[in-house]
Amino acid sequence: MAELSENTAITIPIRNIVGMMVVTVVSTTAYFSVQERLNNLENNLNLMLVEQSQNTEFRIKWPRGELGALPADARQDMLIEYSTNLQEKQTEITEAMREEIHGLKLRIAALEKDVDIE
Repeated sequence: MAELSENTAITIPIRNIVGMMVVTVVSTTAYFSVQERLNNLENNLNLMLVEQSQNTEFRIKWPRGELGALPADARQDMLIEYSTNLQEKQTEITEAMREEIHGLKLRIAALEKDVDIE
């Protein structure tokens, strides 16, 4: 067997060196491409899990009114409250008018007794 030392010469054809370099570059590129794809998939999975938890929270809390209301709902609530207040005021006015009419009927009846109607 040949002895190895600092001065031992090794001869490799250039095409073999180029081939090894190409294999190294292709392998490195493939590794980092696969690594990037895995990172993207993991990131997408994390985003989907966050969205799912927010969706679950929204799905549970929205019907309970814990997350607020739509502007249309707020407007509708104001209109209902206004309508209710208006109806109560109209009821009060109607009752006052009934009492006034009843009082007027009593006065008319009293006046009819005092005056003979022929």
